[in-house]
Amino acid sequence: MKGVILAGGTGTRLYPLTKWINKHLLPVGKYPMICYAVQKLKEAGIDNLLIITGKQSWSMYGDVLGSGRAWGVRLTYKMQEEPGGIAQAVALAEGFVGNGEKFVTILGDNLFEDSLLSYVKQYETRPRGEAMVLLKQVRDPRRYGVPVLNGDNILYIEEKPSVPRSDYCVTGIYMYDSDVFDAIRQIRPSHRGELEITDVNNVYAASGRLTYRILNGWWVDAGTFESLREAGEKLQAEGSDPA
Repeated sequence: MKGVILAGGTGTRLYPLTKWINKHLLPVGKYPMICYAVQKLKEAGIDNLLIITGKQSWSMYGDVLGSGRAWGVRLTYKMQEEPGGIAQAVALAEGFVGNGEKFVTILGDNLFEDSLLSYVKQYETRPRGEAMVLLKQVRDPRRYGVPVLNGDNILYIEEKPSVPRSDYCVTGIYMYDSDVFDAIRQIRPSHRGELEITDVNNVYAASGRLTYRILNGWWVDAGTFESLREAGEKLQAEGSDPA
């Protein structure tokens, strides 16, 4: 399998820090945030990675990660020219991912405790055309995409519902094969003018092809000052060291 790390976006919730630097290069614990996604994929046996980022701080990714050799991986870079949504960024992986090939996508600001290895092995056994997302139980699911569950499958995902149907959220960890690019071509931009990953996942859900697993350890969406601090404290407590 291959890995795709999404490191674009404008990082408005972390302004003014993100006025000068892409949020995925901000320090969390000892290292830039992006390094932890690289580490998690490498630990899961995935060493051929694509990093998709925007124009901001483009050259700095090379300074931090280079070719990936020092991190034990092979890195390819692609630029998302404008903020067009997570699904638009995933679409840029077409060509990097071969026909029928499976891959893991991680949002670069998702920091978490669990190893991905067991989830990756489970997804490798699934039939072609299925997608898998990782969920986490949270205190306020209204802030996230909330899955409506039916056994091992997800019936659909509600984005930031006022009355959540469960206390789980969809994290920024997704597993697809190359069929996802056809699913992306089926959706249209949202009211924000972006291609939403929830709409892609709901294409799978509507045909009974969206399954899930649940993260056991801590998970942080490090997109705010509070969550950035929380992630740093958790990483320092467990002594995570991507180098």
